[in-house]
Amino acid sequence: MTENGKKRLFIKTYGCQMNVYDSSRMTDVLAPLGYEPVDSPRGADMVILNTCHIREKASEKVFSELGRLRAFKQEREAEGGDMVLAVAGCVAQAEGEEILRRAPQVDLVFGPQTYHRLPEMVARALRSADGGGQLDIDFPVESKFDHLPEEMAAPGAAAFLSVQEGCDKFCSFCVVPYTRGAEFSRPVASVLAEARRLVEAGVQEITLLGQNVNAYHGEAETGGTPGGTWGLGRLLRALAEIEGITRLRYTTSHPRDMDDDLIAAHAEEPKLMPYLHLPVQSGSDRILAAMNRQHTADDYLRIVERLRRALPDIALSSDFIVGFPGESDADFAETLRLVTEVGYAQAYSFKYSPRPGTPAAVADEQLPEAVKAERLAGLQQLLGAQAAAFNQACVGRTLPVLLERAGRKPGQLVGRSPYMQSVHVPVPEGTQQRLIGSLFDVAIEAAYDHSLGGRLLVDDAPQHSTRARISA
Repeated sequence: MTENGKKRLFIKTYGCQMNVYDSSRMTDVLAPLGYEPVDSPRGADMVILNTCHIREKASEKVFSELGRLRAFKQEREAEGGDMVLAVAGCVAQAEGEEILRRAPQVDLVFGPQTYHRLPEMVARALRSADGGGQLDIDFPVESKFDHLPEEMAAPGAAAFLSVQEGCDKFCSFCVVPYTRGAEFSRPVASVLAEARRLVEAGVQEITLLGQNVNAYHGEAETGGTPGGTWGLGRLLRALAEIEGITRLRYTTSHPRDMDDDLIAAHAEEPKLMPYLHLPVQSGSDRILAAMNRQHTADDYLRIVERLRRALPDIALSSDFIVGFPGESDADFAETLRLVTEVGYAQAYSFKYSPRPGTPAAVADEQLPEAVKAERLAGLQQLLGAQAAAFNQACVGRTLPVLLERAGRKPGQLVGRSPYMQSVHVPVPEGTQQRLIGSLFDVAIEAAYDHSLGGRLLVDDAPQHSTRARISA
């Protein structure tokens, strides 16, 4: 326990922003039991690995970490204490029984939809005499959001808000439908209430999360009576009306769900930042069909054209998979052509790696690693050049930057531009803590591979800028 009698909780979060949000809510769920976050697993009363199944060798990394934690758990027991060791998230959902078989030191294994049950799971674990691990990987009928506490830890100037979970798309390479379940959208009132609580806690920028966030279709009420279903565009407009919210973002989107109202919101709502992560995965129609993406390269390009007509300065990001089973040189060339035509500000690219239980994992024509590595290097060279050019084009401009945290260097703060770039700025000595959480106009003076450098135009007062203040 800590000096104040609280129990020590360490959570290691892997993967996506949804997991970051889930880890934060696990902390909130456990707070009434006396747990408070610490920065190290050594000596902790509870350790949770909140896992992700998207990246290559995800489960092997989890088992490796569990081996290291076993020694910490034994140390804790030798001191006469207990360490509850838990595995959560998508690896837990997909491989729960295997985790308990291979890692008997694990006390709890639970999926992404059941962490609201953590208090009762922990109580059973602490009472357990046989040392057997608990497994909870159900997809409950009730929504976990209905059972999460309203109280939440102070999140900082920017925060995530989960509005949609699960996926009905069944891309042939992806495990999300199997680990997160079917698409579910939180009711509008629940989302708006959590957003207001975040603002009360000091949040200015909210990023809406979902596996397919733009598939959001939340039920609304008006005066206690059903008010129909809202799409993401309408939800964003309602959130923008909440006083105290200065910035809105959302991720991750699917091209199939970019409807007219959402595109119009980018043009009409200044609090919605001019940045969109819109994964395409491949530029080849043949590979897109094999991936079951249910759109073509031309469909994607038409969406990009509509977005840029609505908001010419929008910055685009995407995801790419190279070396998908059966991908030919011609297919890969189509991807390079699409990247060249769109021009991305940022992008994430990966070699295809099989996920157990997905159709692509058993497909014929798995490509050699050397071919995948060569194609990835070529794609990343092109994407890197585009990102560098986008950053360089920002030099000489004035951008509003929300200062979020201290930088690595003394007297430095780091924030985000409207286009999601990290921006490093020097600040007067002794002012760092006071300036964190403020929105300032910053003169951009330098561009780097993954960030920008600049200086505050006003040293002592936040500007509360919105997109309208961006200038060339």
